[in-house]
Amino acid sequence: MMNGRGESDSAIVAGKPTNKAERSAAEPAEPRAEAKGNAGQQSTRRAQNRVSVSQALERIRQTARQRKKEKFTALFHHVSVDHLEEAFFELKENAARGVDGLTCRDYEQHLERNLEDLHARVHRGAYRALPSRRVYIPKPDGRRRPIAVAALEDKIVQRATAAVLSAIYEEDFLGFSYGFRRGRGTHDAMDALLVGITSTKVNWILDADIRSFFDTVSQEWLIKFVEHRVGDRRIIRLIQKWLKAGVLEDGIVTVSDKGTGQGSVISPLLANLYLHYVLDLWAERWRRREATGDMIIVRYADDFIAGFEHETDARRFWNEMRERLQEFALSLHSEKTRLIKFGRFAAANRKRRGLGKPETFSFLGFTFICSKTRRGKFQIKRKSRRDRMRAKLQAIKQELRRSMHQPIPQQGRWLQQVVTGYFNYHAVPTNGPTLTAFLFHVTNLWRRTLRQRSQKDWTTWERTKRLADDWLPKPRILHPWPERRFAVRHPRWEPYARIGPVRICAGGAR
Repeated sequence: MMNGRGESDSAIVAGKPTNKAERSAAEPAEPRAEAKGNAGQQSTRRAQNRVSVSQALERIRQTARQRKKEKFTALFHHVSVDHLEEAFFELKENAARGVDGLTCRDYEQHLERNLEDLHARVHRGAYRALPSRRVYIPKPDGRRRPIAVAALEDKIVQRATAAVLSAIYEEDFLGFSYGFRRGRGTHDAMDALLVGITSTKVNWILDADIRSFFDTVSQEWLIKFVEHRVGDRRIIRLIQKWLKAGVLEDGIVTVSDKGTGQGSVISPLLANLYLHYVLDLWAERWRRREATGDMIIVRYADDFIAGFEHETDARRFWNEMRERLQEFALSLHSEKTRLIKFGRFAAANRKRRGLGKPETFSFLGFTFICSKTRRGKFQIKRKSRRDRMRAKLQAIKQELRRSMHQPIPQQGRWLQQVVTGYFNYHAVPTNGPTLTAFLFHVTNLWRRTLRQRSQKDWTTWERTKRLADDWLPKPRILHPWPERRFAVRHPRWEPYARIGPVRICAGGAR
């Protein structure tokens, strides 16, 4: 959309003068408690703000879609007070505190004044990013994953800025990239992978893992990639402030020229942007120019799976990808990256060689297994990873011990939330037996906890089973078959499509 002077309302691309600043905001946010006296006025104003910001971001998307090669030189004005407010309400109310010690409730007490002050500091260059607080969360294999917890105001500005940048880069990202993108999730990535394997001649799977990706990203290369589309130096300086803010651990602030601070609000977008230029564009070009047979690829953040028809293609891609990643300060994890025989002919080939059942691979919390339907047709079976389920049960066991003497209804409500959340993710076709086993183990843990409340407590399995029937959900499949949901999400017709109105290309749809 153009204004009276013929300038774009959303953002100015290279070679055009800067337009006047306008209000903008992020995506619709989760509701928070508001003051009773002016709740109606605040709700009305927030609704108006959301509309104005959504319109502004939509204009950025249209400009990015139409002008693929040009830079945006005026984006900073979109980081407005209204946009910062929407970003604040998108934050989780119980999010971990950063080094500033502020909570959302503390900040909300004088929200309007705080946001206006933050906006003023950001736009006059007085805003300073604080170091992120280092925390560790346990991983299923026993190791700990380092997470960077940013200060509250850093989270707000990062979320507002990420919304503006996402409006641009969502028009550039390729179809097989699924991680941390609007309207895409883990199940969409798995649907694309399963449909890609079953509808093309995939016989080999390259299960790749980038070693310590979030800690080894080159910040110099990252800024260069951002500058491909962003010419507004104020946005660039904001990103550099966050990258150079460092991490606080044991009272010591460490600043590095590598890494994006895994756990920060802007980190997922920067990670996608980095891998878009380092891996995605290169892999798409390799598929078109170098592959001699079918090839698919699906990426979710730094985890990606590539499938090939020919082993020679798979090994050439593996070797050349290793060199490509090294050029940009990345490397493959030698122990976790492997090439396996997988597909409709894998079982027969391995049986002929006396090698037993086909190998499996893991992706997004599931193990993928070559199997067959009752009618003997090839089928990929998904099963929840055993180590992930074991870690989840261990966490439930520890929490039940802490709440051992709580009333049974209170325990039941908590377990209901936990089991429901587990089923919501893992209740995919072919995973029914795992759901049943998970419910059985949870019920048994509950029984053992109840029996430990007293030496004379003789809670029987029958009584615990009745409690489980009353409080816990039944194991049932909640997700549709991958090919059905994939066809609904990508309903574009191609006359030579293998599964109706979908064309499979590099693991995604076009």
